[in-house]
Amino acid sequence: MDLSRRGFLQAAAFTAAASGLTVACGSGSGSAGSKNGKNLTLWYWGGALSDKVVAEAKTHFGKEVKLTVASIGGDFKSKLVTTLSAGTSVPDITGIKGEDMASFLPNANRFLDLNELGFKEISAKYLEWKTKLARTEDGKQIGFPIDIGPTALFYRADQFDKAGLPTDPDKVAAEAGTWEDYFALGVELRKKLPGTYLINNISSVFDMAVGQGTERFIDRDNRFIGDQDHIRKAWTTAVRPYTLGLDAKINDNTWNAAIGKNLTTELGAAWHALDIEQAAPDTKGKWRVCAMPGGPANQGGSYLALPKQCRNPEEAFKIISWILSPENDARGFADAAIFPAAPAAYSMPAMTGGDPFFGGQKVIEVFGPAAKAIPASYEAPADAAVMAPYKTALTSIEAKGTKPEDAWQDAVGQAKQIARRQGVK
Repeated sequence: MDLSRRGFLQAAAFTAAASGLTVACGSGSGSAGSKNGKNLTLWYWGGALSDKVVAEAKTHFGKEVKLTVASIGGDFKSKLVTTLSAGTSVPDITGIKGEDMASFLPNANRFLDLNELGFKEISAKYLEWKTKLARTEDGKQIGFPIDIGPTALFYRADQFDKAGLPTDPDKVAAEAGTWEDYFALGVELRKKLPGTYLINNISSVFDMAVGQGTERFIDRDNRFIGDQDHIRKAWTTAVRPYTLGLDAKINDNTWNAAIGKNLTTELGAAWHALDIEQAAPDTKGKWRVCAMPGGPANQGGSYLALPKQCRNPEEAFKIISWILSPENDARGFADAAIFPAAPAAYSMPAMTGGDPFFGGQKVIEVFGPAAKAIPASYEAPADAAVMAPYKTALTSIEAKGTKPEDAWQDAVGQAKQIARRQGVK
C-alpha cells in the first residue's frame, strides 16, 4: 500500500467554484495558443499547492499577467509527458511529482533552467538535498521545490497508556530509537493489547528503511545495486514485524477502517497526519508524533517547473517564487498539510502552534529537525521501476505466505530484468 495525502484528496479535488480559480485544460498555452506573454497557464493536481495561495497569486500578479489554473486529474505524469511530446497546449508552469522528477531529468532540455531566471540567488532558502534532486549533472535546475515529506512515528498515546508504556513523545522516541527497539515495543503492546498491530504492512517499512540510506537501487554509474547489503538490510527490517506477528497486512481498501481501531502506530510523512485525521476523526486528541526509528526518511514532495514553451519565463518565475516563498509555504502547511521545503517557514506562527488532533502537540518540533536531517541519496530515472518487484514480493509474503528468502530471490531476479530493460548495467 502506498498511502498518500494526494490519493485521499483526489475524491475531493478542488473545483473552480470551490476555490475561486479558473480551471482550464491547457488551452491558450505553449506553442498551440497565443504568444501573448500576458497569459500564463499553471497545471497542478488537487492538493499539490495551497488553493488559497494560488488564488491570491492570480490577484497579486493580475496587472502583469492573466494566470489560468488547470486542475489535472488522473495520471498527471502521463498527461504532462503526452503534452510535452506533442509540443502543443503546453502549460507555462507545471507541477512535477517528486517520485517522477528523476525520470524527467534525462529530458531536461524540455524545461527552462531556473538558475538562469534567478533561482541560484534564492536557492539557499530551500533544503539542499531537495533542491539537488531536481538538478541535472551539469547543474541545470529544472524544479523549484514545493514541499517535502519528512517522516516520523505516529502513535496512539491512549493505547500506549493503557499498555503501561510511556506516552510522552521524547520518551517514546527514546524507547523506539532503533528498528529493533520499535519492534520490541510492538511485542509489548500486542501482549498487553491483544488484537492490535504495530504496522499496517511490511512494504511501508521497506519504503522507510530504504529512504533512511544514502544509496538506493541504482548507483551514479548506472549500475544495479539492488542486491547489495543496504537493500538486503532494508528487506530484513521490513520482514521482521511479519515474523513477530506485528503486521496488520492492510491494503488500501481496509486502512481507513483499521486506523481508528487496531493500529497502535503508523510510520508516515508529515502529510500523513491529514490522512489519519480524515480517516479517524473520532480519535482526535489521542495521537502523538515522535522521531522515527532509525532516523528520518523522505516520502513525497513535489516541484514546479517551466517548460521550454513558457511564454513569459521572467514573469512565470516571479509567480512561482511568490507562491513558494517561505511565508506562503507556511500557509500551505496550515491550509493542507503541505510541508515546506523552506526551513525559514518552520518558525512561523502558521507552523508553530499546537495541533488539536495531536493533543495540542507542536508537531513541527518533530518534523522540522527530521526535515533537516534527511540523508541525501541518488535516485536514478529507473529507480521506481526497479523498486516495484521488491514491494510486490513483500506483498506475496503477506498474502500468499511466500517464504521471505524465496521472495527475496524472486524480487532481485525481477528487478535485474527490469533494470536491464531500462538500460541499467
